[in-house]
Amino acid sequence: MTRHVTQHKRALIVAGPTCSGKSALAIGLALRLGGTVINADSMQIYRELRVLTARPTEAEEAAVPHALYGVRPAAEPGSVAWWRDAALAAMESVHEAGRLPILCGGTGLYFLALTQGIAEIPPPGDAARAEARTLLAQLGPAGLHARLAGHDPETAARIGPADSQRIARAWEVWRGTGMGLAAWQSQGKAAGGQPAPWRFAAILLDPPRDALRSAIATRFAAMLAAGALDEVRALLALGLDPALPAMRAHGVPELAAHLRGAIPLAEAERRSTLATGRYTKRQATWFRHHDLAPESRTHTIHARIADRTQFSEQEFASLVTFVRAAG
Repeated sequence: MTRHVTQHKRALIVAGPTCSGKSALAIGLALRLGGTVINADSMQIYRELRVLTARPTEAEEAAVPHALYGVRPAAEPGSVAWWRDAALAAMESVHEAGRLPILCGGTGLYFLALTQGIAEIPPPGDAARAEARTLLAQLGPAGLHARLAGHDPETAARIGPADSQRIARAWEVWRGTGMGLAAWQSQGKAAGGQPAPWRFAAILLDPPRDALRSAIATRFAAMLAAGALDEVRALLALGLDPALPAMRAHGVPELAAHLRGAIPLAEAERRSTLATGRYTKRQATWFRHHDLAPESRTHTIHARIADRTQFSEQEFASLVTFVRAAG
């Protein structure tokens, strides 16, 4: 009797909240495994935000190949669907070059779309999009979130009341298609989705909260020393829509307020670190309640490690075995 075995190419996921040490671990593994680091962070795709999004340095990019960092102008918002297509193309290219794709980032929805598929949502249309923008400006994120909860409670329950981009997106999908975003996503999963034809090893960094807060403060101070203010000044000079994702990256609104003379630099730094800390808490919560990929398609080397230095030689050996497996 002939046994049919489905062959899958291999890729590695290095995930975790902002400032958890993902990039350093990914680069270290890339050096040892012959890998290419592929960006899975929704803000590091913007070319104008190298400093404030802590994109890899030129020296790090010279040490190992990197992909999908700084590939979009701030004027052109990215999306989960766009990133998934770009990531799959990059993974194929890396594989064909004989290297290991290492997806590194903290945007959980990116990983979910990659490994479990993404629902095909019809375009909501210009009218629904304009209405979402108008209501967001009139009501604010919390107000529009409350209104969304009255029409699409399932989607609203998955979005924080301050997440203006996702709230507006959810509103335009509901208004433009007649069905909520959560319902579309559920429908996509029920239909089987289109998971990537790869097998993944997953490493999740989950540092203690106090260690993360300290790292965030230290890194933001370093960002200021590296020219974060000049970066925001140049971004503001482009005259972009303030609702664009890049204009709301951590540190941009706060430093913009300082540049307008509204708050001192110390206050901008305090607000930025607090906002980043709140975001990392949401990230950590998301990762605790979602699988990075279906168990049947994922080999978890270590479910959670508090620090990148805790990745042991035994775990590395397990990873090597996974990468070299035939199918």
